[in-house]
Amino acid sequence: MANVMIQYTEQGKLSLYLPKKDLEELVTHFEFDTDEKWGGEIHLANGAIYHIEPMVSKPKLPITIRAKRLQAA
Repeated sequence: MANVMIQYTEQGKLSLYLPKKDLEELVTHFEFDTDEKWGGEIHLANGAIYHIEPMVSKPKLPITIRAKRLQAA
């Protein structure tokens, strides 16, 4: 598992930043992105897929959280 930061870009799109690799990618799919449930599978523009344990409410962004890589880019 890795610590990642999820934030909005200046264009208002979600991005995931991986500090260990100094890599920032746009999020193309976010499994749960509602006020009642947030997290799940996160698909990135480079083809990588990460998983965040779903939360019962949407957190204030930016947020640093633990994510598991399901598929490498």
